[in-house]
Amino acid sequence: MSHFKYHVFFCTNQREGGEMCCNNHGAADVRDYMKKRVKELGDRIPERVRINTAGCLDRCDKGPVIVVYPEATWYTYVDREDVDEIIESHLIGGKVVDRLKVD
Repeated sequence: MSHFKYHVFFCTNQREGGEMCCNNHGAADVRDYMKKRVKELGDRIPERVRINTAGCLDRCDKGPVIVVYPEATWYTYVDREDVDEIIESHLIGGKVVDRLKVD
């Protein structure tokens, strides 16, 4: 059995020359926010969760992206409210947030 139930990888890549990338959308700040919220929620999250930083996940065309393992569920987000929804629905409730899911 794994030490963590979920691993959440945030693309925080910053490309040079103004090329489209996740960090142009504040990905590092949103990652920090999710990490803080998961820690604050503590016992509300039934299993252990690890929030990870990733380099380029090669999905720049989808906007800022995260991927949740072990299911390999890809999400995009616009703001902290989207991240809160992913926490509540997926990490706590075990249900994918279809409106934020990307293929």
